[in-house]
Amino acid sequence: MTAQLYRVIAASAALAALHLTGCATPPAPASGEPLPALAATSSSPAGPVWFFPAIEWQAITDGGRGGEIVRVTTLANDGPGSLREAIAKDGARIIVFEVGGVIDLEKQTISITNPHLTIAGQTAPSPGITLIRGGIDVKTNDVIIQHLRIRPGDNGEARGTGFSEDSVSTASAHNLIVDHCSLTWAVDENLSASGPRFTGATPEEWRAGTSRNILYSHNLIAEGLADATHPKFEHSKGSLIHDNISGILIYGNLYAHNYERNPLFKGGVQGQIVNNFIYDPGQRAVHYNLQAQEWGAVPFQTGRMDMIGNVLRGGQSTAAGLPLVMLGGDGDLALHTRDNIAVDWKGDLLPERGYYTTGRAKIVDAPEAMPLPEGLPVLAAEDVELFVLKNAGARPWDRDGHDVRVIANAAEGRGEIIDSQTEVGGYPVMAPSYRAFDPALWDLETMLPKSPEALDASQKGRGT
Repeated sequence: MTAQLYRVIAASAALAALHLTGCATPPAPASGEPLPALAATSSSPAGPVWFFPAIEWQAITDGGRGGEIVRVTTLANDGPGSLREAIAKDGARIIVFEVGGVIDLEKQTISITNPHLTIAGQTAPSPGITLIRGGIDVKTNDVIIQHLRIRPGDNGEARGTGFSEDSVSTASAHNLIVDHCSLTWAVDENLSASGPRFTGATPEEWRAGTSRNILYSHNLIAEGLADATHPKFEHSKGSLIHDNISGILIYGNLYAHNYERNPLFKGGVQGQIVNNFIYDPGQRAVHYNLQAQEWGAVPFQTGRMDMIGNVLRGGQSTAAGLPLVMLGGDGDLALHTRDNIAVDWKGDLLPERGYYTTGRAKIVDAPEAMPLPEGLPVLAAEDVELFVLKNAGARPWDRDGHDVRVIANAAEGRGEIIDSQTEVGGYPVMAPSYRAFDPALWDLETMLPKSPEALDASQKGRGT
């Protein structure tokens, strides 16, 4: 799988207008052994990383592998040939696109309730697929979502009126990958994982009853709307990882201009945050919070968080002196950190840790990390910013104007937290495009392209 992936990446590099750097792959430890000290750096280019990380991602899920090829042929919100109809089908299925442009969800969330699904946004003709005025909730198992742009926005409604859509969220989903998506302008969270806090009588049963076994990789998670239509008013949030979720890896993403939750792990979460670039957070970057009011008489669980090779860079919206990781609430956090960088807008160092409540909860040093997926490329922190800016988001070979703007601003230290999509140009308007899906151009087992010809790039976005 890994060798095949990099052969595809090398072929796809012919589409790249820029020289992109890659990453070295350190030797993986045996299961259960501590990771070695991170010493390797990525000094030689490996081409663009436009698909999965170089791990055996099938160990997480096959998605719709081996299932029916379902073609999306219309940008209509529903009906024959629509994305909504394709998602609602039963059985294993791979959704491909013979149309590109904007799908207006008309404030109707798409719920994925039938398992064994792959949504392959990479197959769409340029300008790709953008969903507006709604988002996606995953409520099942074995799902892969790649190369979509999802921009809910405020629908032009008044402050506090109640529209509070996520871009992507889950409800008791497991075996899920969201890879190379652009998730912006949510009024709740841009990319989250959720489910019931307690199911059954033991922590093991709680974890089995909520979302688990998740990879969120190479996404652009940006510009959560602050003072918009959410009933709680301020709600510019990146990612909420809800209580007792386990087995989540957040890898290689760009978090930009989200006031909080970049990401937030809630009580008892067990997960890893690796090689992400967090730019211009507001009040908090990464944080952990177990709320006693929500847990009641249930015994608190110590959360587990590994932070490896991440970068925080402050911007115009960032509170002075903001720590990389903050603890709030009432439960302890076992925290493993190594090789992270945190600086303000002018490059002065920021603290690694801080507290935003005054109770008895504490951060406990965890000397060893939880096992990472075998073969996961772990970059040195100095290489993360460039890597993420080159590779995060939907269709890096064919970016739309909003992604170009967010990435360019992060690179140059510009931009800020916003209240409405109207402040940055509003909902995208794109002429529909059409191209028949040619299965000969794709590996139908992996939905990786066999040649550069498979990836349409007529948009040719500039500035990345």
